Amino acid sequence: MAAAINTPTPEVGTTNQTDDEYDKKCIFCKIVKGEMGTELLHDDETVSCFRDIHPGAPHHYLVVPRKHVGNCKSLGKEHVPLVEKLVETGKEILQKNNVTDLNDVRFGFHWPPFCSVTHLHLHVLAPVSQMGFMSRLVYRLNSYWFITADQLLQRLNSMS
Repeated sequence: MAAAINTPTPEVGTTNQTDDEYDKKCIFCKIVKGEMGTELLHDDETVSCFRDIHPGAPHHYLVVPRKHVGNCKSLGKEHVPLVEKLVETGKEILQKNNVTDLNDVRFGFHWPPFCSVTHLHLHVLAPVSQMGFMSRLVYRLNSYWFITADQLLQRLNSMS
């Protein structure tokens, strides 16, 4: 799972937000700004990627927007390109780390209120076949608390 934070991070539009869409109380905003000393495996103008501090699989990465975006429940149809970019970046990171079997990979998001950080973040887990019991539960398909990237994209694309 992502870093466990006991106090929830405010959503976009709160007083902690600055002009460049950076939330000064958000751990993921701090990571992408280089304030936490976390190694960024990928960093471009739109998204960043780093290792999950509590890996659920041998390869467990988080891909996040550089700008603070609320959790997946707050997204609209206009966020489809962003979600697609998160997934594409996750695939690139896996390829760089010699993970080639995309049938043994899980891309997904925790569904609110089951998010430890309210900054949108895609979990990239591989190989799924090597996940332990607790990770299989935490990142379980067709659960109330975890939605795959494909399911989220379907949901967003069906919005009017």
